[in-house]
Amino acid sequence: MPEERTDRSTSLADEDWDARERNETPMERLDRNWTDLLQELRVLQTGVQFLTGFLLTLPLQVRFTTLSTGQDVVYLATVASAVLATGLFVAPVSVHRALFRQHARRATVEAANTLLKCGLVLLALAIVGVATLIFSLVSGTAAASVAAVAAAAMVVLLWLVLPRHLGNTRQ
Repeated sequence: MPEERTDRSTSLADEDWDARERNETPMERLDRNWTDLLQELRVLQTGVQFLTGFLLTLPLQVRFTTLSTGQDVVYLATVASAVLATGLFVAPVSVHRALFRQHARRATVEAANTLLKCGLVLLALAIVGVATLIFSLVSGTAAASVAAVAAAAMVVLLWLVLPRHLGNTRQ
């Protein structure tokens, strides 16, 4: 099995590939990376804002008053995850605005990338929490446990395993 490369050596190899195959300068690469991040954030922001809005309306429902202590904990953890994910997905706009015209494209892209990754972790937790809470309310604890495992498995398989597999199969 080949030795794992560090993030820095992977980044350098990626820069070399972009220069060779795309005929891109480092600044063109950063501009493309920034555009790619913005497209990803547009998708994520809409979804997480919708999820957060849904979660914030739940306490206004009559059935919400019947939540158990465990369901309350799941709900609050899910809301916290969704709200924090929303903040992380919006933060790159603030970073860009603060660094605008300071020629700090690399710092902007790196910060946005880190914020996006952290936001994805919190979004994954919110998705699992929503599945757990809804199934718990509708079908009970056993169904909630199955839903939580299924949601977590979906996130792991589609967000981690699939990209890693596709990255290992490229030629």
